[in-house]
Amino acid sequence: MADDDRTDLRRGVACEAAAVVALTAGVVAASVAWNLPGLFVSWSAAGWPVDHVVLVLGVSHLFMMVFGARRGAQLKREHDARRAAETEAAHRAQHDQLTGLPSRTAFSAALEDALAAAGDGPTPVVALLDLDRFGDVNATLGYQTGNALLQVVAERLRSAVPAGAALARLGGDEFGVLLTGVDADQAGLLAEGLLACVCRPVELDDLELDVEAAMGVSAGTAHDAQEVLRRADVAFSAARSGRSGIARWSPGIDTFDADRLRLHGELRRACRTGELRVHYQPQVELRSGRVVAVEALLRWEHPRRGLLLPGAFIDLAEQTGLVRELTDVVLRQALADSTRWRAAGLSLRVAVNLSARSLTDPDLPSRVAVLLAEAGRSPRDLELELTETAAMEDPVRAGEVLGRLRALGVGLAVDDFGTGHASLAYLARLPVHTLKIDRSFVLTMHDQTGSRTIVRSIIDLAHGLGLRVVAEGVETADAWLDLVAHGCDDAQGFWMSPAVPAEDLTRVVADLEQRLGVTASPDRAGAPAH
Repeated sequence: MADDDRTDLRRGVACEAAAVVALTAGVVAASVAWNLPGLFVSWSAAGWPVDHVVLVLGVSHLFMMVFGARRGAQLKREHDARRAAETEAAHRAQHDQLTGLPSRTAFSAALEDALAAAGDGPTPVVALLDLDRFGDVNATLGYQTGNALLQVVAERLRSAVPAGAALARLGGDEFGVLLTGVDADQAGLLAEGLLACVCRPVELDDLELDVEAAMGVSAGTAHDAQEVLRRADVAFSAARSGRSGIARWSPGIDTFDADRLRLHGELRRACRTGELRVHYQPQVELRSGRVVAVEALLRWEHPRRGLLLPGAFIDLAEQTGLVRELTDVVLRQALADSTRWRAAGLSLRVAVNLSARSLTDPDLPSRVAVLLAEAGRSPRDLELELTETAAMEDPVRAGEVLGRLRALGVGLAVDDFGTGHASLAYLARLPVHTLKIDRSFVLTMHDQTGSRTIVRSIIDLAHGLGLRVVAEGVETADAWLDLVAHGCDDAQGFWMSPAVPAEDLTRVVADLEQRLGVTASPDRAGAPAH
């Protein structure tokens, strides 16, 4: 129990005890002043059933004491159970369930505390470690083997980190170590020792796996946790690209120039000032020609650079942790636009893309539920898209988040299918409703036999798993006809419509359905009759 709770409880008990004492003293004073026992005797002699009343009151009081004690014990058990559940929930939020290590949230908090405590002393050092080819382990040997490997690595790091250091699993196969009170040279030596400890063969059942990893170490004076983490990430990228195993941050390897730093600040501001816009590309049902859904695509109306596509800023958002805010902005705006279309007689499902980080965010399902409630929309009106690669980065956490989203009733789709490395066994376990064929196959399927075979195979596979199929990149009438012949469900692409602003969508849908020969419906202009 928290100290504030205990204080409130003690104050309440003390007040009630004081009231009992005061009331008892009042009864005693009244008894002396008016001789209450004598009055009761005289009333009893006069034939009043005072003795029976006293007996009943005494017995009922005993009953109340017994049942009150039982109810008090029950309330205590309920309180203890609730506190235990709250403690467990808090622990789960702060710790990784697979390895038992602190989570990214706890690591960030520890870094903030260490920076505050350091004052003018040495800046705390962060070392980021990531396993090489971990996705291949999951894809070829299964995620159970991948989980076992992560547990071994976590235990090796736990035994090797020095006293006073903080160790965390930041997501996927990424681990973080927080070192305080050391200079750059000492941090480098410690990091080398940690990397050597991890990079030893691991025996799992009958398998012996060679383990390789890369590590990036922050350096220099910094007073902001995000800057320390960013420097460690820059160093890690240098270690990975240079295949050097370990790298330390320095200005010479930092491509995060002043312009990029300014863009980061502008992007953070844009999340709050309304510069971010969502455009929508229609998804058309091939059988009927009816527009059944739209994909939400983020745009940034930069005050100096004009309209920016995601490629200009999404990587920056991923590197700096802004991707969570961007996801919330897109979800909130897409659901609001969907509500306005519905009021105008246009009911469409909205698809929103998720990043790899979003798939390991345990708070995502609850935030989606809140945003749906705020917009007054059903979970069935929303579909969230993920890539194979993102799902494979951390299959356990991704599976937990996706399972909770599926339980919420939100649709789930695998985007760019065919370009990742997910095994069919893993794909079958994903709680998804839709496969989206990557546009690279659709663009070339009319001219290349291989692409046409891949598209047809994906459609057959998806239908065999009971999934809907959406083809991306439909840019010609021939592609449309080929997809119809192969039995594809839905399609999107420039041949139907590019992504358009929300205010133009109603007109675009009506024009598109008219072009595709859809019969008008009484409740929706341009919609097919049913």
